[in-house]
Amino acid sequence: MSGAEQRVRTEAGDPAGVRTVGAAGAELAVHRPGGGAADGREQALFVHGLGGSAANWTALMDRLAGLVDGEAVDLPGFGHSAPPADGDLSVSGHVRAVTGYLETTGRGPVHLFGNSLGGAVAVRLAALRPDLVRSLTLISPALPELPPQRTAWPTGLLAVPGLPALLGRLPSNGRSPEDATEGLLRLVYGDPRSLSPAARAEAVAEYRRRTAVPHAMRALTGSARGIVSAYTERGEQALWRQAERVTAPTLLVYGLRDKLVSYRSARRACAAFGDARLLVLPDSGHVAMMEHPERVARAVRELLTRG
Repeated sequence: MSGAEQRVRTEAGDPAGVRTVGAAGAELAVHRPGGGAADGREQALFVHGLGGSAANWTALMDRLAGLVDGEAVDLPGFGHSAPPADGDLSVSGHVRAVTGYLETTGRGPVHLFGNSLGGAVAVRLAALRPDLVRSLTLISPALPELPPQRTAWPTGLLAVPGLPALLGRLPSNGRSPEDATEGLLRLVYGDPRSLSPAARAEAVAEYRRRTAVPHAMRALTGSARGIVSAYTERGEQALWRQAERVTAPTLLVYGLRDKLVSYRSARRACAAFGDARLLVLPDSGHVAMMEHPERVARAVRELLTRG
């Protein structure tokens, strides 16, 4: 661990089990369930998707607690993390922040988990820094899919310069936080009716908190542009080319009801990753780790404890 470079603090306003770590020009909020110390288990790191936060991983982390020593990060500009100092919200910018965190804290190599945007970040990190990754679990990873599903077009439109600001000036037509949250849940869940009242209330509370954060829309649109840009990269920087360079054993998780990443990408992903296992969940949407954490956890255990 590089003590001279490490800067870790706990803010008075931070939620329990959350600390802020400064690395590679970013101030990352790092969530550690229970806040306990490592006890010899292999380490894991969980990276959320576009518009998400470390809280997206709580259910899966709980089920894997006996197997790995897990932490989840809020990417720069999301959750409780500040935006990056240099404003770089590209996929490579997020990779740099996560890599910097692993180097600063000395936690690598880790079992690396990524969902959506976090999946693209995890793929690039595993390709460029195989020394930091023991295994890879990718849940609906945002790998180039052209043309994208029609249901994913509104998300892609966030990348259009000026459009988010224009939409922000339009009347809300009395849309409540509850209605807005319901729309988001319908987008990412295969069946949002499966959410408990407590989970739904928590989602509404997080929506209210997030809409009050001044940089929230900037982080969302900047990261959306980063994904679109990554989809067009060629040569050694192409995400599918980088997937072929990944040497870590990889678990791929796709949902048949995913409105953002088509399950049809699973075939190409299985061919790209050299050591791949596939889990397809017929009734899952874009966030299988939230919707079906037990089934995902079972597949992860099989990956991590394979003979």
